[in-house]
Order: sequence, then C-alpha cells, then structure tokens
Amino acid sequence: MTAEAKAAIPASPALTERQEARRRRILHASAQLASRGGFDAVQMREVAEAAGVALGTLYRYFPSKIHLLVATMQDQLQHLHSTLRKHPPSGDSAAERVAETLMRAFRALQREPHLADAMVRALTFADRSVSPEVDTVSRQTTAIILDAMGLDHPTPQQLSAVRVIEHTWHSALITWLSGRASIAQVKIDIETVCRLIDLTAPDAPTA
Repeated sequence: MTAEAKAAIPASPALTERQEARRRRILHASAQLASRGGFDAVQMREVAEAAGVALGTLYRYFPSKIHLLVATMQDQLQHLHSTLRKHPPSGDSAAERVAETLMRAFRALQREPHLADAMVRALTFADRSVSPEVDTVSRQTTAIILDAMGLDHPTPQQLSAVRVIEHTWHSALITWLSGRASIAQVKIDIETVCRLIDLTAPDAPTA
C-alpha cells in the first residue's frame, strides 16, 4: 500500500477483542439482512437479534440505520481491498489497473444487488451526522484506487482525477441499480473516466 493510501484511512478508536467481535457480528447481521431484503429489511431490532446483542448496545455502536449501513459498506470495501492485495489487477497502465479494480468491485456488488442498493441508498440519505462514516468510505475507495495506480506520491492533479473517478463510480452504481444503465455501459464509463489518470501523469503532454 502506498504512503498516501495508508494516510487516507483514519485510525479507528481501539476496541477490545470482545468489542471488535461484537462489532463484526453486527456488521455481518446487517449485511445478511440487506442481502435478503435490501434497505427496508435492515431494521435495528432485527439486526440486534441476529447479532445477539441488546438493542441499546447496537445503538452505542451505530446511532442509526444509516450509520450502520454506511459502516457496512466500509467493511465490504475493506474486504475487497484485502482481496485485491492478494490478487492485484494485471493491467499494463495505471488507468487499466484502476478500471479493472473498479469493475471487480462492481461485479462483487452485482452479486449482491439488494446489499448494494441498501448501502448506496444509505450513502445517498446520509446527512452531516454521518459525515465521518461517509468520509471513511471515500478514503477507503481512494486507498483502493491509489494501490491500483501503484504510486507512492501522486500529484495534486492525480488526486483530483481520483476524486472524479470516485464520483463516476458512485454515479454508475446508482444508475445501474435504478435500471438506467447496463453493465456494459458502466464498464465503458469507468474505462473512460480512468483515462484521466494518464492525462494527469507528470509526464503527460500538455496543450
């Protein structure tokens, strides 16, 4: 992982082993319920029951359903990041590797459309109270892209390109989930926006 990728992920408050195990059960229960029934199926009482925790305990970890689902997305991205480090993208250029990485992420979400819809809806509904969790999702996505680029010190222009790529990927998820874009169109859009990486490289020709 690049230095920027490491810095992009904020340190989480230290949890005891028991607390971490409880948190993981909660996130697993959230993902399972969302996978079966989408956003509406994730009810805090049912999550607590499935995770084997008291409802009050659940609310201490996650103040609302939106907080919980955004944290679930961050957890899913962490799992994806771990998988990508074990099996990195094989493209020759940074743009190709990032496009491959994001399409692998998309296909992982495609296999769980109800879960994907629940998480994306939570991100869309999130207000300022959920900003820290949303920022963590963004930083995790940035870290994944930077790893695929393989750059230790991306320029400000490259980081700007990464932000535009993130916005496009998120928008592509929404349009696919709403039935307004095919998988083929998502692939074209992702590959197109990833060309910004080559255009913002330090040695790229300028107009």
